[in-house]
Amino acid sequence: MHHMKDVEEKRSLSMKRMVIKVGTSTLTHANGRINYYRMDHIARQIADIKNMGYEVTLVSSGAIGSGMGKMGLRKKPSGIPQRQALAAVGQGVMMHMYEKFFGEYSQIVAQVLLTRDDINSRERYLNARHTLTALHRYDVIPIVNENDTISFDEIRFGDNDNLAALTAVLVDADLLVLLSDIDGLYQENPQDNPEAPFIETVTSITEKIESMAGKPGSNLGSGGMITKIEAAKIATNNGIPMILANGSQQEVLLDIVEGKKVGTLFLPKEHRMGVKKGWIGFASKTEGEITVDEGAENALRNRGKSLLPSGITSVKGTFEKGSVISILGKKGEIARGISNYGFNEIDKIKGCQSKDIEKILGYCYYMEVIHRDHLTLL
Repeated sequence: MHHMKDVEEKRSLSMKRMVIKVGTSTLTHANGRINYYRMDHIARQIADIKNMGYEVTLVSSGAIGSGMGKMGLRKKPSGIPQRQALAAVGQGVMMHMYEKFFGEYSQIVAQVLLTRDDINSRERYLNARHTLTALHRYDVIPIVNENDTISFDEIRFGDNDNLAALTAVLVDADLLVLLSDIDGLYQENPQDNPEAPFIETVTSITEKIESMAGKPGSNLGSGGMITKIEAAKIATNNGIPMILANGSQQEVLLDIVEGKKVGTLFLPKEHRMGVKKGWIGFASKTEGEITVDEGAENALRNRGKSLLPSGITSVKGTFEKGSVISILGKKGEIARGISNYGFNEIDKIKGCQSKDIEKILGYCYYMEVIHRDHLTLL
């Protein structure tokens, strides 16, 4: 029996739109084969949550694990083509199972495969957003996965934790849930120290929190605690709370929706960045770097100003106007933004007053090198 006190201790999360990520370790047995009971159980909970009126997007790992099970392999191969081949087999196996289980609960599912390129390109990013929105309008559950069969190392998300966080930004979610084989965040690795204290709530991701992340996880999944902290950073910087919980816990998703204290809750920074700023800050790939002086760093950080040429001390990389670039301060990267000028133009006007841009270049597109509306602090 629960004590009344336990029942009353609720988390208040106002939400209507959830992104739920299910890790390979939750969906498969230790030998890599699909865990049908778990898959069915998660499908039933999601169907229930959807029937309560929530909008759910599922991000699912497990394509390579499913492919391994189907092909009778015990160990994940190291070669990229071999992994891609297994993902191609496993992707079909997984969708077939999801169709079957969700179909039992009268739900329609759709497969959405994304690569890093779909997120890097603003146009494709918006296309993906529109597709997901349209699926929800049709009352369909989108099942998002990385397109492992055509992703190479340089365009991979690296793991589905980051993909889940970027999907949460994409759909403007109210909550991101990562289900894994761990109960949440501990002060130390519980495998090394069974007495390690559990952390219920993280209000801000400090260096100390980051240092609690150990090494990557099992031989089936690709993410360890490190990628979960990275995902939490992306989500919370975009105003989205994230819960990290154990997918094997009996009614874990329903408990979360009911506000019970499950897993570790990462609380967001106060303000939502908005879709464009979220994309600039976390989804896009930077093409170059600008270093700024202390005055400019202060103006960007504390006064919400645009970046003017006068505060720029140096520029690195070859990029065109319209590129996303890193802004470096005294202690490293402080912001990212869309540049109004190319690298060679910035090199000529750095350190100068805005009124002198036309004199130096012979033209003046903008008074600011990066406008504050196109700039995201990290």
